[in-house]
Amino acid sequence: MSASVRVLGFGMGPQHVTPEVATALAACDYALAVRKGDDDPLLAVRQAVADAHGIELVVVRDPERDRSPGLDRTGYEGAVTDWYAARLAAYRSVLSSRGGICAFLVWGDPSLYDGTIRIVRELGVEFDVLPGVSAPQVLAARHGIVLHQVGQPVHVTTARRLRADVAAGQRNLVVMLTAGVDLDGFADWDVWWGANLGGAGERLVAGRVGDVVADIEAARLAAKAEAGWVMDLFLLRGPEV
Repeated sequence: MSASVRVLGFGMGPQHVTPEVATALAACDYALAVRKGDDDPLLAVRQAVADAHGIELVVVRDPERDRSPGLDRTGYEGAVTDWYAARLAAYRSVLSSRGGICAFLVWGDPSLYDGTIRIVRELGVEFDVLPGVSAPQVLAARHGIVLHQVGQPVHVTTARRLRADVAAGQRNLVVMLTAGVDLDGFADWDVWWGANLGGAGERLVAGRVGDVVADIEAARLAAKAEAGWVMDLFLLRGPEV
């Protein structure tokens, strides 16, 4: 059966679904999502988006991925490649059996640290992409800040790459894909941190790193305890020189 895909950014939940994405959802036959483990609270958010727009959510089990903290760059990229291949096979099975117009619901925005577009390209189906509200946007709004200084850049990176990027000269960084916040050595830097933005367990902390790092750790634990999951990111800015 022939199938097409709409890759739809939904922000951090039903409250962030744009009118453009809502119209696209109404024209889809179903949405497709993965379940990460037997108890996946993030799947519940996608289910809430689907329910709010009267669309069936088809769920497949997410393949396992090697997330060992000691992986070097080669090992990490290899683990991601294997995971992509397994997820691709699961998606292809659903699309080939059901056909129709399928929505892929992407947390935040599909352009930032999300592999959905790469996977859909490999599926070989017709697709389009609609943007969503991104976590860095919400972080800046919640703190009432601009991500960059006047006439200066902002560098968007991951926690895994943070220290290498700082060593390369970056002084103003949005840091995503954290698995905890390791800010040793940044005591004099400023941080604007947020977790579960726009959703259950939202927490915000800002200040000089040396003064607030313990507050961030406590807030991260509280966010996870309240929501059952935690997604956090932060803006880290070096002192004036």
